[in-house]
Formats: sequence, structure tokens, C-alpha cells
Amino acid sequence: MKTKTVSLNRKAYHDYRILESVEAGIALTGTEVKSLRAGRVNIRDGYARPEGGEFWLYNTHIARYEEANRYNHEPTRPRKLLLHRRQINDLSAKVMQKGFTVVPLKLYFKNGKVKVELGLAQGKRLYDKRQSIARRETEREMERTLKLAKALK
Repeated sequence: MKTKTVSLNRKAYHDYRILESVEAGIALTGTEVKSLRAGRVNIRDGYARPEGGEFWLYNTHIARYEEANRYNHEPTRPRKLLLHRRQINDLSAKVMQKGFTVVPLKLYFKNGKVKVELGLAQGKRLYDKRQSIARRETEREMERTLKLAKALK
């Protein structure tokens, strides 16, 4: 199973608390796939939402493919996510609860097919973000001191 990561959404881990993740396929046109292979994608502001019994990915920017002509794609068009019916029903029920959303965490190729890792997310408050930053800083400081202590021995 060969995977190649195209884009990571690090901002999602900072802004949201990720409760669970799901792998989904994504319906794309040929020029979108070529642009993805070139790494010209931004999933930072993306989100997914159920509509009509399907899940759709919004605000994901896949740049136009320069070598294409009139058959090029719209960069921020909604894209259909390919999920099993049970997954759609479970995620839809959870998204209907207040404070939950579905955000793309990672976009990658898996065995030649484009996949997106979706995360069921709950928004963090400002003080939660500060706690996360403080925890990360203390962990870094402890690692530095341990490394320094090992170097002195």
C-alpha cells in the first residue's frame, strides 16, 4: 500500500479538537488530478457538509492546471466525497449536533487514487489553544533539558 501525501491541514489541529477520522475518496476531474500531482492544492479553509444524502467538500482550492485549455476546472468548486452509506449517516448525525464540523486533515494518493482524511472536529476556545501551545512548549523544554543532560554525561 503506497501512499504519497499531497497536503496536510496543520491549522485544523490547532483550531479544532479532532474526535475521529475517516478516509474518503473524492470525485475529481482529470485536470484536478494533474494539478494535485504537481502539489498545487490548499485544504486549510476546507470543510465538508452533508447535502441530499451525500457529503460534499467545500472551500478546497485546487489550482488550475496550466497545460489544460478550455477543459480546465473551477478551483474552488464543491467536490463530492465518496463514502459508504453507513459512514454518511453516522457523520451526518454527528454534524447535526451543535459545535461539530467535518474538516479535511490530509489529502493524499493511495494506490494511485486520491483520498482525503476527514476529521470530525469540535472547535477550540482561545484558552484551549493557549493550553495546547503551553503544553507543547513545556514538552519541548523537557526534551531540550534531557538532551542537554545526556550530552553532559
